[in-house]
Amino acid sequence: MISDYSWSRLPTNLLAFVVLATLWGASFVAIEAGVKELPPLLFAAVRYDAAGALVLAWAALRGRWRPRTRDDWLAVGLVGALVIAGHHALLYVGQQTVPGAVAAAIVALAPVVTALFAAVLLSDERLRPAGYGGVLVGFIGVAVVTAPGTAGGVPVDGVALVFAGTAVFALATVLLRRLRPRLSMGAMQGWGMVLGAGLLHAGSLARGEPQTLAASPTALAALAFLVVGPGVVAFLLYFRLLGSVGATQTSLVGYLEPVAAAGLSWVAFGYVPSTNAVAGFLLVAVGFALVKHERVVAAVRRRTPSRA
Repeated sequence: MISDYSWSRLPTNLLAFVVLATLWGASFVAIEAGVKELPPLLFAAVRYDAAGALVLAWAALRGRWRPRTRDDWLAVGLVGALVIAGHHALLYVGQQTVPGAVAAAIVALAPVVTALFAAVLLSDERLRPAGYGGVLVGFIGVAVVTAPGTAGGVPVDGVALVFAGTAVFALATVLLRRLRPRLSMGAMQGWGMVLGAGLLHAGSLARGEPQTLAASPTALAALAFLVVGPGVVAFLLYFRLLGSVGATQTSLVGYLEPVAAAGLSWVAFGYVPSTNAVAGFLLVAVGFALVKHERVVAAVRRRTPSRA
């Protein structure tokens, strides 16, 4: 049940929000560190081998965890094939040439792309003119962040892969709205991780990657962090926030992720965001605000205590 209290009355929710954004932002930095040494698809596959087993065990302890209905199986298939395998295969390969902070800014466009897909694929979802303007502004923001093709820009092929991964994630999000699974969200994610890991292993073999994780302690530590931090701890925080503050406010975590990623990239690699990168990310945030302004305003109004 969603709480009726505002965030100001629940400081633990605000702390959970910041920790979640930091963990997910740090995941881009950890991926950047890992793909310097590890085969990208095998790296992603092993991450979700371990995270899937842990999340599925957690779901089993909490009750109904076995898929039974048609929509249960379809939901698991979508999560495994698109959210885990498709999205992460493209992201990890793309991050071989795209810095973590830049990749985080591209992925932050996901809510904008989701709104565009929803307007096309769902009969009850329509974008107003401001929403279409937000989509345009968001895409311009990504172009400004990456500056592909320029002397100081990010390689076009890497940008295309990360953006394609973002689009795959957004498409899966919309397709999942058409289903009514009875499976718990934790079980759906756990089974999806297990299925996605299997598909990533298959992709790794098909791509001819070496099937070994021999690497430096830094790369192996990045893998361990991705399993425990973003894979399990962030997962639990995410569902806690969904239950206490709702989906609209929780989705705002995506706009702290690039900030966290940039700060941690500076610590780990000495990365300093360019003026273009900062300006582009702000444009992505403006695009989100235009697409989701009605829901964000409504959510804030619901949670702001009235003054007599």
